Amino acid sequence: MSAPSASADSPLPDGSPDTVEAAAARATRSLQGLSPELTSRVPQLLEAMRSVGTGLELHITLDRICETAAELADAHYAAIGVVAEDGEGLSDFVYHGIDEATAERIGRLPDGHRGLLGALIHQPRTLRLADLSTDPRSCGFPAHHPPMRTFLGVPIRVQGEIFGNLYLTEKRDGAEFNDYDVHMVRVLATEAGIAIGNARLYEAAKQRERWIDGSVAVTTALLSGSDAEEALAVVAEQARHLADSAAGIVLLPDEEGGMEVVAVSSDEPNGALGVIVPPESRIVADLLEGEPVFVDDAASDPRIIMTEIARAYGPVMMLPLQSDGRVLGTLVTPRARGARPFSEAERTLATQFASQAALALMMAEAQRDRERLAVYEDRDRIARDLHDLVIQRLFATGMMLESAQRRSVVPEVQVGVGRAVDELDVTIQEIRTAIFALQQGPAEAPSGLRTRVLREINMAAVPLGFKPSHHFVGPVDAVVGELTGKNLIAALREALSNAFRHAQAARIDVVVDSTVVLADGQHGVRLTVADDGVGIAEGGRRSGLKNLKRRAESLGGDSWYGPGIGEDGGGTTVVWEAPY
Repeated sequence: MSAPSASADSPLPDGSPDTVEAAAARATRSLQGLSPELTSRVPQLLEAMRSVGTGLELHITLDRICETAAELADAHYAAIGVVAEDGEGLSDFVYHGIDEATAERIGRLPDGHRGLLGALIHQPRTLRLADLSTDPRSCGFPAHHPPMRTFLGVPIRVQGEIFGNLYLTEKRDGAEFNDYDVHMVRVLATEAGIAIGNARLYEAAKQRERWIDGSVAVTTALLSGSDAEEALAVVAEQARHLADSAAGIVLLPDEEGGMEVVAVSSDEPNGALGVIVPPESRIVADLLEGEPVFVDDAASDPRIIMTEIARAYGPVMMLPLQSDGRVLGTLVTPRARGARPFSEAERTLATQFASQAALALMMAEAQRDRERLAVYEDRDRIARDLHDLVIQRLFATGMMLESAQRRSVVPEVQVGVGRAVDELDVTIQEIRTAIFALQQGPAEAPSGLRTRVLREINMAAVPLGFKPSHHFVGPVDAVVGELTGKNLIAALREALSNAFRHAQAARIDVVVDSTVVLADGQHGVRLTVADDGVGIAEGGRRSGLKNLKRRAESLGGDSWYGPGIGEDGGGTTVVWEAPY
């Protein structure tokens, strides 16, 4: 007796009348000459085929195949083991018939490295057993596993390649699986292969669409005028979301040949920000040459030196941010220990995303350079105008006043004119100082935190139209470390920028306090920026505040906001704190 089968090029049974009729015609031709018992089950088989072909979500399709196969063969339990890409073990295991409580007591799902499931991976053929416990390849069941005796295993092929195996156990009437069950399940497995193939294509298309949308989001964010640090944070956050990873990390080359972690996106603070990967790491050399690195287990891979951080992670993708032969940095997307490894499709899509992100970073950098050049040119023009026009007019006015002072015979007038001339001299000196500052290039990073805070305040005074007040508490320069100080300056810049763009404030107070004790008992520094503006609108954007909070949490600190210093609490107060 030959088993009925379905041709590999048959259309997907999606439930339409034409498809069902075509499937019925094929099944009728293949079942001619079979026993009445088998023929009588044709309607059930056709209904099963129709059910299997409904929908395009892969995991839902697998669940439906298990349920349908169990009903078709009258089995208590059904499962599908998805063979891993390397052909060793299972990458997924979908089951039917075992409730959630029992599954939790059983614990870890089968991995297919041994036992009957492993044998079916390496020898994909139909296997029927009256008592699976007596088979020499069987390795028994874990604790709390329900008893299983009768067994039927059938391979599932997708476009000629082994996708996995369909397992059925425990026929409900206590009998063994018979020839009719084998024939029916084989036909179902063939149709299941077609349905799975379509679902995989659909899932691959959706996955590509997500990565493309992510690339567009990154490009849009980077070209919208964000500063360099925020741009890298956007890349890390998008990569983490798209790769379904535990974190998104961006590293940039440092002066000594290693790489420094400059941006981290993670639900849990992991202390990675500011960590230096030394140049002697073999991975650094590969990444700086533009070669992607894929790691199966970060905790055990000898090439990864960041052992304390890597211990929490399993599979990792390390992708160079490379464009036009230039390596800007590295994008790292680690998954938690025990998580599924990255598939070939995910690796390819992530590599393409990293290339697109690198191109966007270069374009954003070029855009910032153009804007910076425009600012410098404008500063030069203002300096020339101040020197050639304003100072000359003030000097001429002073000469006129001095002449009038000499001709006046009234002492009070002479004194008053003299004071006015002195004020003009002071004003001319202040303008010359401003001209000198405008003509300076980018200054070297000052060593003192106070100096950097004052510089940010002075820079903000130009667009604000007034100078924010400032106050320092404690030995700020002596106790605040470079990493915390650098992030505090970035937080101050963000807060002042938000105040300028949104607050419409007439007064801003800046306080840097290095004597605070944080909630966890650590000594830290607290930045407070308060204004008397319009406050934060209900439902308004809070991306800047989220950036502040993420930056603080990456250092083990926190950030929040509250009422401002205007009348009746008007305005906004932003607080940012972190340990030294």
